[in-house]
Amino acid sequence: MEKNIVDKIAKIAKIDLTTNEKKKFEKDITNILDSFSKLDEIDVKNIEPTFNPLKSKNLPREDKIEPCLTQKEALANTKLQQKGYFKGPKAI
Repeated sequence: MEKNIVDKIAKIAKIDLTTNEKKKFEKDITNILDSFSKLDEIDVKNIEPTFNPLKSKNLPREDKIEPCLTQKEALANTKLQQKGYFKGPKAI
């Protein structure tokens, strides 16, 4: 596992972790990745591909106009707006 991956994830998620929490999450992530890596060892050459037993169809539906907030009403309770849109914090 890449070094400091827990630090990177915590930074992106904007959470502070203690040293013990970092060690625990590093161990958990390593265990998860090890479990998935075992799937690479399975011989699937003689196994038929599966299919989805549910019959799903892409059925179009009629668009219905329903009551909703106006743009002004939707933005009324936020200070974070710009040019008539919600403005969120920078994620990365």
